[in-house]
Amino acid sequence: MSSEAARVTVSIEAGVADVRLNRPDKRNGLDPAMFTALIAVGDQLAADNSVRCVVLSGAGKAFCAGLDWPAFLALGDEGSRALLARDPGSPANVAQRAGWVWAELPVPVIAAIHGPTLGGGLQLALACDLRIAAPDVQLSVMEIRYGLIPDMSGSQTLLRLLRPDLARELIYTGRIVHADEAAQIGLVTRIAADPHADALALARTIAGHSPQAIRAAKRLCNEAPLQDPATSFRLETDLQLGLLATPNQFEAVQAALTRRPPTFRDPE
Repeated sequence: MSSEAARVTVSIEAGVADVRLNRPDKRNGLDPAMFTALIAVGDQLAADNSVRCVVLSGAGKAFCAGLDWPAFLALGDEGSRALLARDPGSPANVAQRAGWVWAELPVPVIAAIHGPTLGGGLQLALACDLRIAAPDVQLSVMEIRYGLIPDMSGSQTLLRLLRPDLARELIYTGRIVHADEAAQIGLVTRIAADPHADALALARTIAGHSPQAIRAAKRLCNEAPLQDPATSFRLETDLQLGLLATPNQFEAVQAALTRRPPTFRDPE
């Protein structure tokens, strides 16, 4: 599977989708084609019931160094209007959806990040469930340096992830955060010498569980923190009832009892 001008490439094996930003000569900078490709690939994966986990990474020396300013300045007002267009059926505009589509995916998404991960690139990583970072990673909510604010779904990701004062400091200053500090404050999940290999190994572990349970778990993690206790508890119950006594839940129990690898069916 590939997308617009091969900006994003995808390979799927054993339920794990390996998605890679593929513009290494521009440090995977976000140009109009990259925005289009990110949304298209996210939508394709959301519709593929064989996918159980996704790894998102970048080719070359950076995960994503943020907006490709020359590409958008060359388009003038047309470029801004295209990014602000509202996608039908989504609360997000095009710029926001390039990040938010990964949060909306019904399966877990792991970002394997390295090198410059700046501005929109960081917001893209923040929309993933987990972030595994290389020791050389450089993270910044960089928009303030250009007289802007985060506008690729960061208000729904960074502000939930970090302590409010820490998030505000990063938004207000645009400073660079390196790997050790990022792990300490929770901006990344952990550091790995080879984050792509580490992320793929974790994705295979996740993909080895019941696909319906994986999807229910992501929905629970996405929705429950936003609800009052009564609504959250009802969601827990409803999701659990949808799993109990199903073929894959029965298979999970039998495999655990007999200590054999499970064989699960993909959702219909």
